[in-house]
Amino acid sequence: MALIEGSKHAVEITIPVEEVAQETERVVAVLQKKVRLPGFRPGKAPASLVRTRFQSAIRQDVLESLVPKHFRKVVERDNLQVVGTPDIRDVHFEAGEPLRFKAEFEVAPVVELQDYRGLSVGYRDPEVTDADVAKRLEEIREQKAEYVNIDPRPVEDGDYAVASLKAVGGVEKPLEQEEMMLHIGDPDTMPAFTENVRGMSPGEEKEFDVTYPQEFGKKDLAGRTVRFLLHLKAIRRKELPELNDEFARDLGDYQTLDELREVVRKALLADREAAAQQEAKEELVDKLVEMHEFPVPEAYIDRQIQIQMERQLHDLAGAGVDIRSLNLDWEKIREKQRPKAIRDVKASLLLDKIADRESIDATRDEVDRELQRIAKQQREPLAAVRVKLEKDGTVGRIVSHIRTEKTLSFLFEHARKEAK
Repeated sequence: MALIEGSKHAVEITIPVEEVAQETERVVAVLQKKVRLPGFRPGKAPASLVRTRFQSAIRQDVLESLVPKHFRKVVERDNLQVVGTPDIRDVHFEAGEPLRFKAEFEVAPVVELQDYRGLSVGYRDPEVTDADVAKRLEEIREQKAEYVNIDPRPVEDGDYAVASLKAVGGVEKPLEQEEMMLHIGDPDTMPAFTENVRGMSPGEEKEFDVTYPQEFGKKDLAGRTVRFLLHLKAIRRKELPELNDEFARDLGDYQTLDELREVVRKALLADREAAAQQEAKEELVDKLVEMHEFPVPEAYIDRQIQIQMERQLHDLAGAGVDIRSLNLDWEKIREKQRPKAIRDVKASLLLDKIADRESIDATRDEVDRELQRIAKQQREPLAAVRVKLEKDGTVGRIVSHIRTEKTLSFLFEHARKEAK
């Protein structure tokens, strides 16, 4: 008998008494050859004594042999795609009686695809104006700026003050910076530094207090008032390179400024197209998920929640946060992650189904290009990187990612674009 509820299944299985007896005899015979009992030569202990002495082990071996075997038979007979490990319960195993047990498990959902071609999505081809190009060129000029020392004089707004800084009060851990540069009067410079450094001359020292806002990025300074000792070393001015053909040639393989402008325009357009298409693809995935209603196995959801949490913890650790000090309520976090996990699992199943139907796959060249990129990034031979990534399963994930991206591009190409 099978009980079905969404992705959850339960079957009650009965194994004939004759098969149970036969398997029990086989297990006893194997044990007879292996066990050593006082008064008997190896392999010569009576079966009755072996049954008595090793009753628990015999029972366990019989269950481990017959239960998986008959569970697989039911799964194959009913063509079920089991997800995770079945929960075996209500086991009835008594001498001279059939072996009965109940198996509860989840199965992969049956996904019936709706019409996924021609979905409407908000999209407008991005544009790049002359002003956008000019702004990007100014950003490049800023990156190439040089800071030149000027003759000693009192610091003025707009100057770049070169100083050493040491906390002398208000902090628990030592805080010292041998050389830093403060842009005096700039909105990004804390007012306390501007007000206290303005008017100082190189060679002078000064003590002053700085009160950090509660939302300050560094946790050990947020909300604190720190007393600093600042020694002014020098004053610098920023010099920007002229925007001309020579500037373009210094940046790379460009002969004129107009040529550089065109390259910048194309790069900006490519970035904006990628961002706009990614936004449209996310909208298409949301529509796909809304169109299809099917149960999602808990095993899939749990695995996706785990992946999401590991990513977030990795990001926090990368930002210098001590995870152990956060006192996190893991159950609440898992519950909060659940809706997104369900959406992502459904999206993955749907995209995989569409890829199957449309015969979308990652080609060997596409995988090789990604492996070459990784090898170049890690500065290792391609062959060594390939072996390592095949061993840890990364190549499989690369193949899956390429296939998913190609499927998303297919959906975008066949969608009806409606101007936002």
